[in-house]
Amino acid sequence: MSIAVAVVDATEPGNVGTIARSMKNFGFSELLLVDPPTLDPDGEAYGFAGQAREDVLPNAREIEFEDLAANYHTVGCTAVTNEDSTKHTRYPFKTPTEIADSLAGVEADTAIVFGRERVGLTNDELAQLDEICSIPASAEYPVLNLGQAATIVLYELRSLTLDTTQHPDERHERADEAAIEGLHDEFADFLAAIGHPAEKRSKAQRLWRRFVGRAHPTGREARTLRGFFRKATLRATDDSSEDD
Repeated sequence: MSIAVAVVDATEPGNVGTIARSMKNFGFSELLLVDPPTLDPDGEAYGFAGQAREDVLPNAREIEFEDLAANYHTVGCTAVTNEDSTKHTRYPFKTPTEIADSLAGVEADTAIVFGRERVGLTNDELAQLDEICSIPASAEYPVLNLGQAATIVLYELRSLTLDTTQHPDERHERADEAAIEGLHDEFADFLAAIGHPAEKRSKAQRLWRRFVGRAHPTGREARTLRGFFRKATLRATDDSSEDD
């Protein structure tokens, strides 16, 4: 498994540099930038990056948000909210420690996604991501700045990048992203075929994405579920045609 760090629409170069430095501290090397600020080699980003100015920062790669969501198992980092099980945009969430535990041994290219300095990731962006991570903090002031949040999360995930002692037999071979996205597509077709109310489909699809994101299905499990939904969709379509 490779774990990339993605930063979406940061406005302050210094924050990108701070995140790059934390990546270097805790064994991460792949930095993905969505709509980044200009990173001047003589500016704040490189000044704040420490030794990460030598490799992490110059090798950072720009990427579109849609490509990020399509090609990686994604973990969106956001502030703690008051949402509960009736809502599926920022709930359920895991703490950084729980994310580390759930990703341990999973064979999937993963991206830990951080948002903007002031507003973080939008609900529309979070709806496209597979899991949600929140840092427990004081209810009086639970919001951390971008650099702090990234440092805490990456510290908790360090066992995934710095510990190489895990036995190969303990690894979980998660389905690749194309298979996972195909499973989401089959579920969407199934909802349409059974006549699930159109205005409720996006919510149902978010619930399903969160469920699958936590489950880390294997390739065989993903294929089996896709086959199930495909047959159910065909059956529902045929039944609808007979009713007409």
